[in-house]
Amino acid sequence: MSNTHRRTGLIVSLDTQDPAQARQWVQDVAPVSGIIKLGLEFTYAAGFQAVADVAGGAPLFLDLKLHDIPNTVGAAVRSLSHLRPRMLTLHASGGRAMMEAARTACDEAFPQGQRPLLLGVTVLTSLDDQGLAETGVMDGARAQVRRLAKLAVESGMDGLVCSAHELDVLRDDLGSAPVIVTPGIRPAGAAKGDQKRVMTPAQARDAGADWIVVGRPITQAAQPAAAAAAIMAELES
Repeated sequence: MSNTHRRTGLIVSLDTQDPAQARQWVQDVAPVSGIIKLGLEFTYAAGFQAVADVAGGAPLFLDLKLHDIPNTVGAAVRSLSHLRPRMLTLHASGGRAMMEAARTACDEAFPQGQRPLLLGVTVLTSLDDQGLAETGVMDGARAQVRRLAKLAVESGMDGLVCSAHELDVLRDDLGSAPVIVTPGIRPAGAAKGDQKRVMTPAQARDAGADWIVVGRPITQAAQPAAAAAAIMAELES
């Protein structure tokens, strides 16, 4: 499905344990990108107060990939409400009851109109078919993404996190309604790092992404703001 009617935004992933470094990156890229992402590495190293301090007034994608029994995940969502994230992730593989508990907690804990988009993580972009087979999923990433995406939407998730390589089939399966966020995006010529299933920003846009996530190609650039601006220009071309 071609992305002819949607605008694709940029989320910059701030992968660091250093609050001072994260704050500098926010100053650099927040005026350019739509949302900044803080995940497990930063949160575990610096704590939730640092997450709040670094995000400041910038829209926050809190990428914690919650995955536990339903009651625990619901309680975790309630405990995060003071951070007012714009987006919050949980593993769709946690199952229907877990996702429904997260949605209920989200609806109850956040003020009306201020709850985050709940995003079901399908298959990590660091996993390929062989890696999935080692976990017992024998029919490959594409089939597993389709299963988990359908389950996530049925369970009240606002959107999904998936590789850009599954965007076309998810748009065919689920239409335009779910918000789809795609990590594993690398500008042409950039190193893949630990990502297995990657696309360029323009390819992900054309495949139907609402948001792309880019980390090291921006944060490790000599001029992060310029790198972010170049990706935005590619998305808007």
